[in-house]
Formats: sequence, C-alpha cells, structure tokens
Amino acid sequence: MPLYWTDACEHLITSDRVMKRLIPTFGQVSLQSRGDAFGTLARSVVGQQISVKSAQAVWDRFTQLSAQMNPAQVLQLNIDDMRAAGLSARKIDYLVDLALHFDRGMVHIDTWTGMDDEAIIDELVAIRGIGRWTAEMFLIFHLMRPNVFPLDDKGLIKGISQCYFSGEPVSRNMAREVANAWSPYRTVATWYIWRSLDPVPVEY
Repeated sequence: MPLYWTDACEHLITSDRVMKRLIPTFGQVSLQSRGDAFGTLARSVVGQQISVKSAQAVWDRFTQLSAQMNPAQVLQLNIDDMRAAGLSARKIDYLVDLALHFDRGMVHIDTWTGMDDEAIIDELVAIRGIGRWTAEMFLIFHLMRPNVFPLDDKGLIKGISQCYFSGEPVSRNMAREVANAWSPYRTVATWYIWRSLDPVPVEY
C-alpha cells in the first residue's frame, strides 16, 4: 500500500459523496506496485487491444523465451520465436524499441523520483507503441503517483457516469469537474471508481 493511501482515503471521504460510499465498501484492498519498470511496460505493450486472458497467455509464452526478461535479453530474441509466442509484427517492433530505449539509457529511471508526472509521460510516449494512457497506467501501477487522472480510460469514464450521473453520458469536461474534488489524490479516487465496476483489482 502506498504511504499516502490512508490520508488519501480520509481526504476523499470528507470531500466527495461518492467516495464516502465507495471507500468503505472496498477499503480492504489497495493499489499494489508490480515488477520492474521494463517488465511493466513490456507487459502493457503485449496486452494492447486483446483481452486480459489472451494477454496473459501471450505474456507467459513470451517470458519463456528467455531466462531473464530484461532489455538486453529481449534484443537478442529471435523474431520468429517472438511471432510463435503470439506477438504481431507491430508489437515485436514496439518491444524492440522499448528494449533499445532502456538499453541505451534513453529513459532516465534513476531520476524519475524527482521528475513530475508530465515529464515522465513525455519520456515514455517517445517510445513506439506507448501512448499517454499506457504512460498513465505506468505512473499509477508502477510508480504509484498519487494524483494521476487517466482521462482516456474508458472504465474511468463509465464509472464516473454510473456513480455521479446515473448512467448518463459524460463529457471530458464533466469528468474533469468531478475529479477536481479528488485532488491531490486523483489516482486513489480513480482506483475506487474502477473497483465500483470490478471489485477485483487489475494490474497493468
């Protein structure tokens, strides 16, 4: 559990009527960080545009190709073996570019702790196959930044619609207005909105 989680829950319960209901309902679980930076991003690339179940199957086959799933090892993998694991040509290109960025020091892992969210997003979206949504999922699930608001996440918008507007369509501006009350803990509120749709946490 992130160090800020308890304070965040207390803030959200007192500042937002929906959070006052949601947090006690799902309060026994919290955000958990997963794996290393490269592995987290590689997994997100593998899982793009396919179901969670399919993504897990491809990831399992992919990770069996090497004893260690690190940038240097990925760069040594055989393309045909990667295809046989279920990866498309595009995703192979993305994974190779990701490995190159890490292997050549083009991403500054050691200084991320001192960088703001937008600076890290800018660095990540320069990698092929990583868009803003993937970068934001990385900020939430790996770096566990407290105030990320992934406006392009369909689940978040659906949850805001159901929890705040009785299922009516929600514009981006309406979603932003709702999230104003969540600052500086928009990550935590987003996580509880996701829980309202699916009680079982998904890890990206």
